[in-house]
Amino acid sequence: MNDVFRELRESLAQGLPVVVATVAATRGSTPRRPGARMLIRADGTFSGTIGGGCGEAEVIYEALEAHKDGRPRLVHVDLTNPIDGDDKICGGVMDVFVEPIIP
Repeated sequence: MNDVFRELRESLAQGLPVVVATVAATRGSTPRRPGARMLIRADGTFSGTIGGGCGEAEVIYEALEAHKDGRPRLVHVDLTNPIDGDDKICGGVMDVFVEPIIP
């Protein structure tokens, strides 16, 4: 069984809220394709990946915000423009659906 789904099942069985982030759409070169998932806990720990790096950090930040307000969101992750001189390897764009799941 996929680690994300195993972690989801275990968290819900324990009554712990989680956020699931799913790559909904991609354009250009991205680290993961639509359907890639990660689970983020309220303490910031996670299971799975949507590609790592600053794009994943942006999604984790939004997931922690979703833990606070309980609202889903669509996160637009732009991997095309360098930030602070860092070169982006992928050069594409991902839309990631961030969904709180509360037992």
